[in-house]
Amino acid sequence: MSYPGYPSGPGGYPPQGGGYPPQQGMYPPQAGGYPPQPGGYPAQPGYPPAAGGYPPQPGGYPTQPGGYPGYPQQGGGYPQAQPGASIKNLTGLLNQCGTYLFVFLVGTVTLFATPPLTVPYTITRRPAGGMPQGYPGGPAPGQQPMPGYPGGAPAPNPSMPTMPGYGGGAPAGPGRGYRGAIKDYPGADPLRDVEVLRKAMKGFGTDENAIIELLGNRSSRQRVPMVRAYKTTYGKDLIHDLKSELTGNFEQLVLAMMKSPAEYDAYELHQAIAGAGTDEACLIEILSSRNNAEIREINQLYKAEYKKTLEDAIMHDTSGHFRRLLVSLCQGNRDEREAVDIAMAKQDAQKLYAAGENKVGTDESQFNAILCARSKPHLRQVFHEYQQMCGKDIEKSICRELSGDLESGMLAVVKCIKNTPGYFAERLHKAMKGAGTKDRTLIRIMVTRSEMDMLDIRQEYLRNYGKSLYTDISGDTSGDYKKLLLKLCGGSD
Repeated sequence: MSYPGYPSGPGGYPPQGGGYPPQQGMYPPQAGGYPPQPGGYPAQPGYPPAAGGYPPQPGGYPTQPGGYPGYPQQGGGYPQAQPGASIKNLTGLLNQCGTYLFVFLVGTVTLFATPPLTVPYTITRRPAGGMPQGYPGGPAPGQQPMPGYPGGAPAPNPSMPTMPGYGGGAPAGPGRGYRGAIKDYPGADPLRDVEVLRKAMKGFGTDENAIIELLGNRSSRQRVPMVRAYKTTYGKDLIHDLKSELTGNFEQLVLAMMKSPAEYDAYELHQAIAGAGTDEACLIEILSSRNNAEIREINQLYKAEYKKTLEDAIMHDTSGHFRRLLVSLCQGNRDEREAVDIAMAKQDAQKLYAAGENKVGTDESQFNAILCARSKPHLRQVFHEYQQMCGKDIEKSICRELSGDLESGMLAVVKCIKNTPGYFAERLHKAMKGAGTKDRTLIRIMVTRSEMDMLDIRQEYLRNYGKSLYTDISGDTSGDYKKLLLKLCGGSD
């Protein structure tokens, strides 16, 4: 995979002005060549002596046009020293198996037989921050080279701010590993990434494939800084340029990917409330699936962006027990302790039974108090105790006792607590089945879960519906929109 705008020249290092500066403790260059030094480093074939360092070699690799300042082309140049290597190893090698010393004087090779040597050495520490500019190192041991970047994966940009993300490579849970489909891309640099976007949009037409390849291989924490980097580099607004170049669902998907998780959630909540009618399913989906920290950040951004609190917006646009449910969820104050008190779980199961199945009418407030305040591990135990006590699943009791938006909201809370990936697999299936596609729902779930639990969602989708999520997306969408959605999906099962 390569990205337009990231040329990779075939050659090694371009000629460097002035050669290598003398290092403290080393041997300075000698006029007219490199005479043999006692205990020093022998000269290498192919580098004739010259005053002042290494001159450009005939037939070498010229500087490539269109390159990037500070990122010379690499490939076949000087190999990077491996970490931990020391000149002691060279000394041991010479003592063990080397009895010949090659000395080059003015292009003449003289061969001497010598006894085993003890080579004095000087260790010079490399300055912090890696190699000097102009000599980028290759990929670290065990690291895959970065497609399209000259010389393998460059070092991470220390100036890039740490951004909130959906996952970005962090493990999803103890012993489970990372369960997202999109990961942090090694060595990604927003300043170079925006060059790709600029070239993709500049001139006549748009290179959609370049945009798909770039954004589909960057995590949220790597995409969000591109907005500021684009304005810094070109003095233009990236979001405005994307809107002017893209259309339809592909445009909506790209714009969603350029927001931070909390910004996107706040935006979706506002759209669900502010538009014609209310998208209750969107409100339920977001507020029932986010943890306390995420909901609190959403609240902060919502107020800053829309000049009113999320709670006020909910109060103004909903009513009854459904409004109470959403207000409770938007507090971001659920108990998050992992410990479970079995006796208390049994009491809560009895309260739910008494509030619904075991009485005429339903005490909705009791359902609200337990389902919105208790911890998820505790509620999973409550649901188990409820099943054991009355022989019914809690979801069936909710469907029997509640109705309308309140029923949908309570069911979503229960499903998210029981099996979050299963809940989102169901939401995706409903978004694509039947005539037409609920593209807003499809985009929102694919973007927000791509770095959280997409691998688990794919497994649940296949298990519950007999087809892979990848297959259904391929059959239900088309064009560039489909290509980018499949990037977020990560593969077929």
